[in-house]
Amino acid sequence: MEKRILRAPFTDDVIRSLTAGDLVYLSGTIYTARDAAHKRLYEMLDRGEPMPFDFTGQVVYYAGPCPAKPGQPIGSVGPTTAGRMDAYSPRLIREGLKVMIGKGLRNAKVVDALKQYTGIFFAAIGGAAALMARCVDTAEVIAFDDLGPEAIRRLTVTELPVIVAIDSQGRNVYETGRAAYEQD
Repeated sequence: MEKRILRAPFTDDVIRSLTAGDLVYLSGTIYTARDAAHKRLYEMLDRGEPMPFDFTGQVVYYAGPCPAKPGQPIGSVGPTTAGRMDAYSPRLIREGLKVMIGKGLRNAKVVDALKQYTGIFFAAIGGAAALMARCVDTAEVIAFDDLGPEAIRRLTVTELPVIVAIDSQGRNVYETGRAAYEQD
């Protein structure tokens, strides 16, 4: 099997080409944001304020990295439970966010938004935060510095391993497992 490396921003065609259960590697620019940052983004949308980055086709990694060790761009950077962002995600997806990375289940409203707006949810490997940090080449806080680890960061990554957990058709590895998709 050939290693599939994808780059952000994602187009609808790339998103549609992915199936739940696929293993892919992300390279390029992605953004970190957790619950506190999502709440602020949501409030900014309510006030009509511009977002700190253009959502169109972009990737948000639900992570709050640890402080970097000397000479490193970032500390451990493992995935956060995605359900904590479910209250905010449908609106952010509607606003152009296409790709999210986290761990765990998503609610029905998020899955519906992924289907309606051609989005995708990747699962990152939980418990492998130090390994994930090795894929980060650069890290820069771009918004909400006062949130510390929950600030929004722009990361440049090389071959960050992720699994398609929920594809743009709503197929979900958490519900049925990979075997169901191999029968299609």
